[in-house]
Amino acid sequence: MPAAASLRTKRRATFNDLGLTRAEFAVLRRLSSPEKIQSYLLKMPQNFELDGDSCATVRMVLRDNRAHCIEGALVAAAALWVHGEPPLLFDLRAVNDSDHVVALFRRNGHWGCISKTNGPDLRWRDPIYRTLRELALSYMHEYSNRRDYKSLREYSVPYDLRRADPVDWLTGEEGAWRIAEKLDEIRHFPIVTKPQIRLLVRRDPFERDVAMLTQYQRPKIGKKKKKGAAGGTLGR
Repeated sequence: MPAAASLRTKRRATFNDLGLTRAEFAVLRRLSSPEKIQSYLLKMPQNFELDGDSCATVRMVLRDNRAHCIEGALVAAAALWVHGEPPLLFDLRAVNDSDHVVALFRRNGHWGCISKTNGPDLRWRDPIYRTLRELALSYMHEYSNRRDYKSLREYSVPYDLRRADPVDWLTGEEGAWRIAEKLDEIRHFPIVTKPQIRLLVRRDPFERDVAMLTQYQRPKIGKKKKKGAAGGTLGR
């Protein structure tokens, strides 16, 4: 496999670049558009971290056929790179709540994102946003914590996974924890000011009921809440 430094300028990832098996690479080859990637992730069962904290690499996700947000974002980024688009992650940082990580893409100069989530709110965004702040703001109203407060506070610069060692997010068996830590370290920008935070209205009972809907039902065993790196649960 080429050294990580030599991958930083590669527009399209090849079989040898990623270090995946032929079967693993074939899955990514089939995901030839953001829409196909999103559909694939929606059909993949949710990772409820029943065995403990999880931040799986692409290989681990493909093998176990389950993912939560950052794990789905890694798969999406890898598929985008295979098809000639940069593998970019975008971190949405919340207060008293989980962060949410998505994979970015652009169409006609506008941003969209691919998202793996189990609820109805923090999902796919169409490529209609002129700036990353606009994209982040599209999550503001629905991003609420268990006390019904709107909790989204910051968004990150894009993190280009070509800067990382492929073992850290593609093929390693120890998880992608270094990527989670890096997302916590990169520059973030505030979405709202302190005076604006005081104006935010809590979600109403109907909104709360809608937010409690899930695509995949959590198994009745192993209900302990798990904590991850990067400031919160990684399994939003």
